[in-house]
Amino acid sequence: MIKWADVIRFTNKGNPAPEKRVEKTEEEWKQLLTAEEYQVTRLKGTERSFSSELCSLFDPGIYECKCCGTLLFDASEKFESGTGWPSFTQPIKENAIGYHADKSYGMIRVEVICNSCDAHLGHVFPDGPEPSGLRYCINAISLSKIKE
Repeated sequence: MIKWADVIRFTNKGNPAPEKRVEKTEEEWKQLLTAEEYQVTRLKGTERSFSSELCSLFDPGIYECKCCGTLLFDASEKFESGTGWPSFTQPIKENAIGYHADKSYGMIRVEVICNSCDAHLGHVFPDGPEPSGLRYCINAISLSKIKE
């Protein structure tokens, strides 16, 4: 189980190696994604809060990266955070997510990315439910859900 100390360690000392790497040119990403998906995942944008039905769906399944199909989160780790974005307590595997310091907008946060293709997913915070205490706050548009 990943805890906040692990998140900080990955952020400061480097992320675990991904199982695969997916690299495309910006033109290839633009052809693959909608304009909004590209803005969020490749340009580190944020979708409007409460703009996706994924916030209130808690059906079983797996969430994968919209860009490359890497498995990221299991729906069993999803919880209602009230933030307006899907929230999870753990990634599906330790090496599925990459962590980077984000000092934009006068704040210090930890950005989470797909560790395979570097797609911006959202941020992780140490204010989630136990036992991990983590809240992965994820842009729904960066995810695709695979039915279980």
